[in-house]
Amino acid sequence: MLFSKKPATLPDAESALPGRSSPIPTASTHYVFGRDLQGPVPDGYETAVFGMGCFWGAERKFWQQEGVWVTRVGYAGGITPNPTYEEVCSGGTGHTEIVEVIFNPEEVSFAELMKLFLENHDPTQGMRQGNDIGTQYRSAVYTTSDAQAETAHEMIAAYEKALAASGHAAQITTEVKPLDKVYLAEDYHQQYLAKNPNGYCGIGGTGVSCPMGLGVTS
Repeated sequence: MLFSKKPATLPDAESALPGRSSPIPTASTHYVFGRDLQGPVPDGYETAVFGMGCFWGAERKFWQQEGVWVTRVGYAGGITPNPTYEEVCSGGTGHTEIVEVIFNPEEVSFAELMKLFLENHDPTQGMRQGNDIGTQYRSAVYTTSDAQAETAHEMIAAYEKALAASGHAAQITTEVKPLDKVYLAEDYHQQYLAKNPNGYCGIGGTGVSCPMGLGVTS
């Protein structure tokens, strides 16, 4: 990943990079599952989108989760259409690095994916994740239904209380918004740590368990 100094604030529509009208080339097959990386979502399956720092290590956490059909990394939450990795890393697109997760809700719930998300990064760090600094490393959940949004907000509130009880004073900064658009990242980023087992992984949690409340079942 890139470690040079990045802007700490998001660009507006006037200052964001222009991007391009066509998607950038990427992989066609999931390196781990052997499935169509860009195929349609199977009937009855759902999509969840998480940003938790460097997407290399984040994606591995989700493809290892039972009930996940396909994972793919990309960029979301910003302005620039069809950005490149270098453009996202410049801070000029407004996007954060994300993992798009296609999952079977009969095998794994969105709440269980939220628990994995919250426990495997530090959601209190703002525009960074550990030594990875920049707007593209911010914590985010881009929801695809009202039920996902409700669960995300409930679990973030519960986790903030758990962090406080464990001595973490900082508040959670995770961005929660309805999903607008995912722009898939370049081929070499897809399932990066399966292709490069000793590659860089910046994923690390707080060590605090996320409670699963009785009302959080979606």
